[in-house]
Amino acid sequence: MSQKVVINKRLKGLSREVLEQLSKTELIDKIVQLEAYNFQLKNLLQKKLTENDKNINAEFKTLLDGETVERGTMMESMKTDDSSVSKRDKKRKFDWSSAHRRHVLLKVVYFGWDYQGFACQEDSNDTIGRLSYLFRALLRTCLIESRTSSNYHRCGRTDKEVSAFCQVISIDLRSKFGPDAQLDPQTIASEIDYCTLLNRVLPKNIQCVSWMPLRSPVYSARFDCISRTYRYYFPKGDLDIEAMRFACQLLMRHADFRNFCKMDVHNGVTNYMRNLQHAEIKRCDDTASDSGYAMYFLEITANAFLWHQIRCIMAVLLLVGQRHEQPSVIGELLDVVKNPCKPQYTPAIGLPLNLFNCDFRAHTTRSANTVKDGDDDAESSALNNEQFESAANEPDLTNWIYSEENLQKLIANLQCEWTQFSIKCTMIRNVLTQLEQMLENQFKPQLVCDQVIMLQDAVKPRQHQPLLQRKRCESLENRIDHFVKKQRLIVKEAAETDVTKLMDETS
Repeated sequence: MSQKVVINKRLKGLSREVLEQLSKTELIDKIVQLEAYNFQLKNLLQKKLTENDKNINAEFKTLLDGETVERGTMMESMKTDDSSVSKRDKKRKFDWSSAHRRHVLLKVVYFGWDYQGFACQEDSNDTIGRLSYLFRALLRTCLIESRTSSNYHRCGRTDKEVSAFCQVISIDLRSKFGPDAQLDPQTIASEIDYCTLLNRVLPKNIQCVSWMPLRSPVYSARFDCISRTYRYYFPKGDLDIEAMRFACQLLMRHADFRNFCKMDVHNGVTNYMRNLQHAEIKRCDDTASDSGYAMYFLEITANAFLWHQIRCIMAVLLLVGQRHEQPSVIGELLDVVKNPCKPQYTPAIGLPLNLFNCDFRAHTTRSANTVKDGDDDAESSALNNEQFESAANEPDLTNWIYSEENLQKLIANLQCEWTQFSIKCTMIRNVLTQLEQMLENQFKPQLVCDQVIMLQDAVKPRQHQPLLQRKRCESLENRIDHFVKKQRLIVKEAAETDVTKLMDETS
């Protein structure tokens, strides 16, 4: 019988009953261990959190600075805290007991180069999604009571510096109307202007575009998304674009992409089969010349992506474009029988990558008894959705709701951003033109075309070593064995895990 590898979900802490059975010595040892762990966490936070992170939340400041302040300063801060608490108590709190809620999709656009990614990070508060800017805005505008009760899912988990033109989240938001009237056209027209309200308190480079009322209360932006499209922008430089296009054709298949990603075995991801539906190199429409400064982008679509999959694909495509590798290397790396271990290479940088589009199924494949509220990252909620079919005659999706005023403000803000970066780009380009003319007039050397070097986040070697001749990473089987020995993973018979089949997609 075949085997299945799943996460060993151990309890995060001992229960009260277990603690009561421990001896005094064992309890003291436990306290000493926890204090040492807290001390390590404080040092980690002190090093990694930015000054902005520390100032955003008073808890961080008290935690990090509490041990170093003098007693008098501490007493003064306590008085200040008491006064601020009394002011908050006097402020009228929102009464959620009588509030209505509706389940919606919310489309968000953001430029990620100033942030640490969309998903929650343990060592940073400077993220876009959970526990950071977006959820602070949702809480501040009283659109949700808490994250855990908001029935939240997100379509894609973008990494540090990665942007999104079409990030979609599903969430329960406060509504003016009861459930029976929420889908009436007149009700929708007079509903809370969610996007305008949120954009007033969000940074200008994180903005809501539109929202969509949903018929199903369990519709998920994560599990009901059928395809995600990313774009990776890059200059032509000295790249062979035709060779890269030919290599893209070899990518479009249902295959094991373990050699084109960063393995996430410790989180239970052991299936690296992905259906890559589309991969194409296109030229940007606003590019007038075909010089090294002409801009192109890789457009790639799949049902789901692995951790750093697109950045790894782009790293190999850049080597093909630089003529260091043949396009056939794509097929070699996808043959995991012949090449079970990934060659060591550095993924391309995340700055030019963005989540460009996502498509959703009309009817959700989830049922109410499979939903675990507030559990957007738990693999236990990622059940085999294909076994559930919606019985509703009408699709769960409706139409996106736009606000003319909100779109006008959003366009105006982005035009200002465009102006700022275009001026910088034009100034740099003028300097480059002068310097290139000086170099050509004085020395008549070979043309310099190093525009793509910064995309390869690694030291440029003096001599290229072919990918298939490089040192290899550990095999998937060795990594599974390692984490099984660490008791992080458990090997079960396949028959025991059919109901709890994991969707190990990292998008």
